[in-house]
Amino acid sequence: MSNRTFTLDQAQMLLPVLESLLKQAIQSKKLIEEVDAEVQETTHRIFMNGGMLVNVIHLAQRKAAREKAIQRAKDAVAEIDATGVQVKDLDVGLLDFPCKVEGEIVLLCWKLGETKIAFWHDTTTGFAGRKPIDERIANAGKKRAT
Repeated sequence: MSNRTFTLDQAQMLLPVLESLLKQAIQSKKLIEEVDAEVQETTHRIFMNGGMLVNVIHLAQRKAAREKAIQRAKDAVAEIDATGVQVKDLDVGLLDFPCKVEGEIVLLCWKLGETKIAFWHDTTTGFAGRKPIDERIANAGKKRAT
C-alpha cells in the first residue's frame, strides 16, 4: 500500500482516469458473475436431469471470457492502487484518497456517480462516517500565502 497523500484538488484531477478504470473493473466483475451464474445453472440442470448434452464450445468460450475479465479487473484495480488511491468497494464503486490534515490522515471519499469529491471520513469509520468536505479538509496541503 502506498503512503501517498492527496490534496482535494489533486484527487479531483485524477477522477476522470480513475472513474474509467473503476468502470472497467466493475464491468469485468459483472461479466465474471454472469458467467459464474450461467455455469452454476448449467451444472444444476445437468444434476436435476441426470445428465444432458452441453454446448461445450459455448461453455469454453464463456469460461475464456471470464478469465479475461478477471485479468482486466485485476489490472484496473492494480492501476488504481498504483496511484495511491484505495478501492474500497467494487459493487458500489467506492474510492478513498488518503489526505493529510493537520498531521492526521483522513480519507477523501468518492462514489461512482458523484460529480466530485464532496465527502471525507477518518480511517476508522469508513463510508458510514462520511462527512461533507469543509474548509479545513479543502485547504489541507495547500501552501498558504505569506
